[in-house]
Amino acid sequence: MRKVSIMLGFIVATAATSAASAEMTKVNSQKDFVRLVAGKKLTRPFVKIEVAQDGNTTGKGVTWEITGDWTWKDGYLCRNLFWGGDTLGYNCQEIKVKDGLVRFTSDRGEGDSAEFKMK
Repeated sequence: MRKVSIMLGFIVATAATSAASAEMTKVNSQKDFVRLVAGKKLTRPFVKIEVAQDGNTTGKGVTWEITGDWTWKDGYLCRNLFWGGDTLGYNCQEIKVKDGLVRFTSDRGEGDSAEFKMK
């Protein structure tokens, strides 16, 4: 539970987005999502992940391993993640992109967001 609290603190502390991000484009298909992120590292402070086209997710958040899997369903990325062995749960997320950034917004675009640089 402590790891989840720490991670949420980092997400909240870095979740502020720029005015330019309001112009982001929604990714509507799995094909477009894979084309955008396959082979790239997605980074934000204290977090680095890779989302593979085979449905796997790996990375590191603070000092703990991130693992999981994802599928594409009805225009959303639906993922199940584990951070340091603790589940972050299943959630379907809206994906938006602009200028080397990708934004994941939980609860089908109605929840909290996190932006990552694509490298």
